Amino acid sequence: MKKKEQFKTTIGGQALIEGVYMRGPEKASIAIRKPDGGIYTETFEINPPPLKKVPLVRGVVSMIYSLISGYKSIMKSADIAFAEELEKIEENEGQEDTDRAEKDEKKEDKLMNSAGVIGAVLGGLLSIALFVVAPTFITGLIDKIFPLGGFKAAVEGVLKIILFLAYLFLVTRIKDIRRVFEYHGAEHKTIACYEAMDELTPLRVKEYSRFHPRCGTSFLFLVVIVSIAIFSFIPFTGTLARAGIKLLFIPVIMGIAYEILRYAGRRSNLLSAILSAPGKWVQRLTAFEPDESQMEVAIAALREVIPEGGENAG
Repeated sequence: MKKKEQFKTTIGGQALIEGVYMRGPEKASIAIRKPDGGIYTETFEINPPPLKKVPLVRGVVSMIYSLISGYKSIMKSADIAFAEELEKIEENEGQEDTDRAEKDEKKEDKLMNSAGVIGAVLGGLLSIALFVVAPTFITGLIDKIFPLGGFKAAVEGVLKIILFLAYLFLVTRIKDIRRVFEYHGAEHKTIACYEAMDELTPLRVKEYSRFHPRCGTSFLFLVVIVSIAIFSFIPFTGTLARAGIKLLFIPVIMGIAYEILRYAGRRSNLLSAILSAPGKWVQRLTAFEPDESQMEVAIAALREVIPEGGENAG
């Protein structure tokens, strides 16, 4: 039987290619499953992002900082996860031409798989603009065919949610991305186990939820919801003008969404539960049940960033 949450940690992370990135109060780490079955770990000293205590502004800064560190970690994980396989391909390139062609094809497949995962993650940044702006153009086109009148804002809001959920659903159809999402589930379950002050073993970790209030998926969904709320008060003018205004407001929307996520992740009350519920539901599309080996990797990453003196459990 799993234990109840004892405290709220500040540790967070993200899934990588065959691995997990964890960021703690003092340092960050990556743990990656190597082709030989071992686990590669590396720890980094971290510098707090600037303006981290300024409300609204810290959300944008944290997002940029996370994208940069996340991209570097993903690139590193791709190098490690596929290193031995690519080396074997290189070593055997002296065989017959037919064998060489086959090996080149395998090598290309490995590199393309990595590029696909990396591209999907980086697409998260573009998706913020896409989900905020694209519905404006679609609504404008619909309005020209079927005048919407006062329902423009409602139609635009519905389109935002549909596009967001459809995007996540389609991404999960990609085999390599789905495996990354399993590591995402391992990251969440491991942090939940740690917050319950339970033993960090795969046997115990698997008992915890794969949904967590402090999640990038929840943040993106909050960006969509906050944008719907804010732009419902902005009168419709020209489609291009409205789209331009939305682009200018994206940092504000991100700042508000971050503050909501931050509150929900640091509190255990009815309001935080209500605020967290929609994001946790959407995580069903991005955080899948991991296997034991994936949980071992997440545990290895988490252990590296736990402060020596522990965290305040109060």
